[in-house]
Amino acid sequence: MRNVGVIMRRELGSYFATPLAYVFILIFLVLANAFTFYLGGFFERGQADLAPFFNFHPWLYLFLIPALAMRLWAEERKTGSIELLLTQPITLWEAVLGKFIAAWIFAALALALTFPIWITVNYLGTPDNGAILAGYVGSLLLAGGFLAIGSCMSALTRNQVIAFILGVVVCFVFLLAGFPGARRVSQLGAAGAHRRHRVAVVPHALRIDCQGRHRHPRSIVFRDADCLFPACDRDCARRSQGRVETRAETL
Repeated sequence: MRNVGVIMRRELGSYFATPLAYVFILIFLVLANAFTFYLGGFFERGQADLAPFFNFHPWLYLFLIPALAMRLWAEERKTGSIELLLTQPITLWEAVLGKFIAAWIFAALALALTFPIWITVNYLGTPDNGAILAGYVGSLLLAGGFLAIGSCMSALTRNQVIAFILGVVVCFVFLLAGFPGARRVSQLGAAGAHRRHRVAVVPHALRIDCQGRHRHPRSIVFRDADCLFPACDRDCARRSQGRVETRAETL
């Protein structure tokens, strides 16, 4: 775990060494507030909850999380530093987990900075803070799931723009699978519908009602806590490692 901590600190430092971190946080906070108070009709609803806030999180993460993840492996491959990284005395799991945790912590920081919205709703009424806390946990896990997908896409290409586009497309497929129309469009059978329900983002991430209803544990940790096990990142990174080893043999 020591190597994981080293890689995690290295990645976090690289985020804040450039304006990328501050721009990302600023955009996230501005959009989160705009969607909550304007598009979500926070004041017009007359209810002391954060349903308008959490309802837009999947659509916020659809673009912002792939933008955060696109550089994790693509930049390493473009600059050639991945060869140096993978020749160090670390395992592939440590490299993948260290990068993933660093990006997840950064996303958690951006989410935590929305606490004034929580304070505002408590000032205006008496919401169920337990449900709101569960909503924050679900939102963080949703960000982790999208981040695992974005990291995998980043490991498939050297171009960050391509990694971003691939991440958005794949995340959108998972997001779309949570809507009832997805079954009618895809014409899946019973087994297919079950698989669609397992990979769907919306039913598991947003099943928490901010008024305190439907707070099943599976609503918080999705179905199988997929975002906590970024195995897809490991598989994609192994492909990159294979390319590095092949190149070393040819030299």
